[in-house]
Amino acid sequence: MVGCAVTGDIFTVSVRGVVIPPDELSWRFSRSPGPGGQSVNTTESRVELSYDLAGSDALFPALKERAMRALAGRLVSGVVTVTASEHRSQLRNRQAAAHRMSALLAEATAPPPRPRRPTRPSRAARERRLADKQRRSQVKRMRRASDD
Repeated sequence: MVGCAVTGDIFTVSVRGVVIPPDELSWRFSRSPGPGGQSVNTTESRVELSYDLAGSDALFPALKERAMRALAGRLVSGVVTVTASEHRSQLRNRQAAAHRMSALLAEATAPPPRPRRPTRPSRAARERRLADKQRRSQVKRMRRASDD
């Protein structure tokens, strides 16, 4: 269900078969902390990808509402942001950010799990449990010091 594709210079993010238009994604680049060799202080390889979830019409209303509820703690004014800085190249960080956004939105729009049907233990399971308790009780009784 996670979709992320690179076509030319455009990185697409897709959620449950819906492709989010590139003009709704906002990219920001900055200098990444950590090792980088000679170009450590000159390249802006850290990537922030933002998506205005509240203002977007790309997702179906049901998916959008489900995502808004699931990501309520991460949203800042209706915008969800992911960051990637684990690679030295901006291109690879852009791919990682797009993939991370797709995974985050796919997880947030997932349908809720089916409710558990309450079941009772079978008669044999109850009898096994009681027999184990009897056996354990017998072991502990045998370990006691006798008062003879």
